[in-house]
Amino acid sequence: MQKSKNTCIIIVISFFCVIFFLTEPAEAVPECEFCRNIQGHNRVFKIQQPSMCGPDIELLQRMLRELDYYHGPINGVYEKATALAVNNFQEARGIIPDGIFTEKTRQALDDAYCLSMAKSDVPPPPGEVSILIDTRQRKLTIMADGEPYKQYAVAVGKHDTPTPIGNFKVLRKAMNWGTGFGTRWIGLTAPWGIYGIHGTNKPYSIGSYASHGCIRMNNVNVEEIYPWIKPDTRVVILGNPLHYQPSRYRTMRRDERGGDVLEVQIRLKRLGFYNGPIDGIWGGGMEKAVIEFRKAQGLPFDNSVDSKVYAELGL
Repeated sequence: MQKSKNTCIIIVISFFCVIFFLTEPAEAVPECEFCRNIQGHNRVFKIQQPSMCGPDIELLQRMLRELDYYHGPINGVYEKATALAVNNFQEARGIIPDGIFTEKTRQALDDAYCLSMAKSDVPPPPGEVSILIDTRQRKLTIMADGEPYKQYAVAVGKHDTPTPIGNFKVLRKAMNWGTGFGTRWIGLTAPWGIYGIHGTNKPYSIGSYASHGCIRMNNVNVEEIYPWIKPDTRVVILGNPLHYQPSRYRTMRRDERGGDVLEVQIRLKRLGFYNGPIDGIWGGGMEKAVIEFRKAQGLPFDNSVDSKVYAELGL
């Protein structure tokens, strides 16, 4: 047990160590911007000259050692012994055994390692797993074959930085993304930004509207569900994108992003004013559509979606 605790401490310290020099940004969706920047650190490891090296390879070696695949030195160098351990792990997991550490192998290793370190006595959900998040109740429910399996309290986005509403899928998973993100990250496919379910270093925020759009869980809870969730797992987030937390709509203009933007795009396209992508991102095509829609409805010239536009759209 002491060995496992020490390993967890090492992981927290060393995994993507560069991110510990960053602080939580103050932009409109700081968590998402932070996540976007980190993704570049997921390197593909392979044998080459000179040898690849770094703290991320050291972490890989430690994880493979814990799973009894690697017995060489923890030196942070991707050499023959490490590649052979990756090859053996891939073969055991049904992945083409080429000794190249790609994203697919990374995800499989994350899952295997988390299962080996799991503290929970709760068995994995039977059947197909999906996630249901209710932004009004601030609850996340793990579903098994469409039936509730286990529920957790979460924190969701503030009014100015709402959690995306709609049907999404799990895009990717990662461990220990750094300050503010707890011990696990489960990224979602929201088209207008990078949002995810993750742990937190602010457990007192759980149950409230507190995040920049992501869904926060207590670390022990996100660690429990992490091995159950695979890429492409369905995630349904309930709520009203136009009437999110307080009882008011926001006035929107160009460069806004969110579920309310997406809802307006749907209405404008249905009425024949907009022919761009339905992605929740307000660009030049949507601005032109809004101006034309206002003109057609006899509203004052403006490039905004305000209370009058919402009313004319039937929202």
